Amino acid sequence: MIREWDATVYDALPLPHLRWGRRTLDRLALTGDETVLEAGCGTGRDTAELLDRLPRGRVIAVDGSARMLDRLRSKLADRLDRADVVQADLTRPLPITEPADAAFSVATFHWIHDHDVLFANIARALRPGAPFVADCGGRGNVARVRAAVEKVTGETSETWHFADPEETRRRLERAGFTDVRAALVPDPARLEPGGQFETYLATVVLGAHLDRLPPSEHRAFVRAVAAELPEPVVDYVRLEFSARRAGG
Repeated sequence: MIREWDATVYDALPLPHLRWGRRTLDRLALTGDETVLEAGCGTGRDTAELLDRLPRGRVIAVDGSARMLDRLRSKLADRLDRADVVQADLTRPLPITEPADAAFSVATFHWIHDHDVLFANIARALRPGAPFVADCGGRGNVARVRAAVEKVTGETSETWHFADPEETRRRLERAGFTDVRAALVPDPARLEPGGQFETYLATVVLGAHLDRLPPSEHRAFVRAVAAELPEPVVDYVRLEFSARRAGG
């Protein structure tokens, strides 16, 4: 199920996603005239940087959240002539008429459990030889946060799918990609204790858990999870990978 996000609060937070986006874009060699598929564009944080690197190109900005895309359209209103904004589920064939020259994604794929279907859909949306670079949560990501949630709820969380490099390599190759490189990169994010940390947890990390609770219980749940953590740190481990669509 595609979940909605509080796009305004999300954009106001000190997101480590900014450095993840720059780091991922730096791995994508562009000449400036390509059409790039951005899988999971969110509020357009990385779309803006991508457009800067494509002065003669275009971005196909895909996300499942209507609120995120509304925020993107507002932020990039003066550049929408070079951005096709598409609301779509990445686990279904993408409604793209012409194959893209490259694909790019940051902090999205760990929300999707079926990576075989995900990668196959992206492969179908790319021309042969097209590069594909991505960042997402990898094996061991937010392990302390998950342990805190499990202590509060008494249940094991199945919210995310944190893959490891080897299984990611196999899935990409099955989907039709070659030249696959994948690695785990620890990258913890420290926040201010109290309100900022709790807002970050509620908006960025625990949203899927809060969706299952009545609103009256949200604040207490977030505070209980935060109290189980020894410091205001989200223990991120990034899975960074690159590949190329076969056949070029």
